[in-house]
Amino acid sequence: MSAATKSRVAETIARRNEDAAGALIGYLPAGFPDLVTSVDAAVALAQNGVDVIELGLPYSDPVMDGTVIQAATQQALSAGFRLRDGFTAVREITAQVDIPVLVMTYWNPVLQYGVERFADDLAEAGGAGLITPDLIPDEGADWLAASDRVGLDRVFLAAPSSTDARLRQAVEASRGFVYAVSTMGITGARTDVDAAARTLVARLREAGATSACVGLGISSAAQVAEVLEYADGAIVGSALVKALGDGGVAEAGRVAAALAGGTNRS
Repeated sequence: MSAATKSRVAETIARRNEDAAGALIGYLPAGFPDLVTSVDAAVALAQNGVDVIELGLPYSDPVMDGTVIQAATQQALSAGFRLRDGFTAVREITAQVDIPVLVMTYWNPVLQYGVERFADDLAEAGGAGLITPDLIPDEGADWLAASDRVGLDRVFLAAPSSTDARLRQAVEASRGFVYAVSTMGITGARTDVDAAARTLVARLREAGATSACVGLGISSAAQVAEVLEYADGAIVGSALVKALGDGGVAEAGRVAAALAGGTNRS
């Protein structure tokens, strides 16, 4: 992590670990069920205890996404979502709430848009950085340089199957946090979060990570609390997307508030 670049995401997570059990990171896809509603939903999450927004850019080949998120992103694409709409969403969210917004995107859309141009437009919109699930640090030189130039965070993934060398790479290249993938599958709510996540976070700590957040499979306040016993943040996606799809913005806010209860253990 470059000492010259301060990370608002890392600072937010550190602060939440000082005044609560840890941070709650909430994922929603931009453009679902439409652009305006996706912005309203993200604002509702911020107003109901979510500390960092992870805003997904809908993509035609979402290899890591489970059925709930796939269906939502396909609906957004069918309704005409374009990549530039993601910058609009970030701009409108950050204009309404003072919360870091990370964009989650597969790498191909960034390449097609232009890495430098993407970095400039995301920074201009007020975005905090990128989560790149299918980009590994040793293939990310262009993004590392561009994100350093404009001061954006970059979040790389670590999995239970990652070698120690890969974990060190992820820790050294990430700024904001390292995304610890809790299971060896796709996203989606599960009844219990894989115990492999606890081991993975311990390995990330050994590799030098100061901020490790766990995602995939977290869907209840109890699971948030369980993850925050050993991780710096808990990432929730499918449960929030399902709430938005089933009950609109109000339901997404209600579920966010319930999940946030898991960050406030005594």
